[in-house]
Amino acid sequence: MVIINSNNSSAMSARVLGESTQALQKSLARLSSGSKLNNASDDAAGAAVSLKLDSQISRLNAAKSNVSNGISFTQTQDGYLKKVGTALERMGELSILAQDSTKSTADLALYDKEFQKLATFIGGTNKDGTGGIATKTFNGVNLFSNGGSAINITQDEDGTAYGMSAIDFTATVWTNVLGGDLQTAAEAAISDGEIALAMAQLASDRASVGADQSVLENISSTMSVLEDNLGAANSRIKDVDVAEESANFARQNILVQSGTAMLAQANALPQSALRLIG
Repeated sequence: MVIINSNNSSAMSARVLGESTQALQKSLARLSSGSKLNNASDDAAGAAVSLKLDSQISRLNAAKSNVSNGISFTQTQDGYLKKVGTALERMGELSILAQDSTKSTADLALYDKEFQKLATFIGGTNKDGTGGIATKTFNGVNLFSNGGSAINITQDEDGTAYGMSAIDFTATVWTNVLGGDLQTAAEAAISDGEIALAMAQLASDRASVGADQSVLENISSTMSVLEDNLGAANSRIKDVDVAEESANFARQNILVQSGTAMLAQANALPQSALRLIG
């Protein structure tokens, strides 16, 4: 049937061409952005899941940064504790030397002078106002907290805290050894006993610091694995498969071109009716 008032072929061709053009534009947007989720309508559920994964990954990265700072904190602690150990070793030598009955009072005074300097190096205050190792800080936070307060480090994206062991130089074992002297052989013997106790405490403290550092390193490694897995899951939701989308782009491009050509042909059909009239 040859008609003039209606051109169903043209209307259908225009509709199909519009759909193909829309699909081509969507494919072009995906290829140019690298994402399948340029609009929420592309995948509403996937966009919601991807948003939550992005947020979780961001919080996880922040927690990883905190754990890295915690590792640096323990490394700094251990570095200072090594120096404390060296000072205690020398103080122990001096206390033994001072117990020699052949040493004069002047000799003991010289031993005690070095002994007191080392005690100040560990926990006292120097003449220039600077504090000993016991007063050192890390970014303004006490490395060796008074009162035994633990340092809490966030260990996951939910803010769960890991409590690092507290190293307290105000404990009795430290106040005793730092308050000793070598003025007499008897006092040197007492100081020697206190130094032995302090060395045992130092060994325990360094073991605690090493354990904290090991745990934090494992936490950091675990979070890195979790971040990789979350990133992979998020990628499957929102990242475009370039090879697949390139093939789809080529298909839609051909459909648009053929649709345009067929629409032109459909628009020319009514002209045949004019030949019959003429």
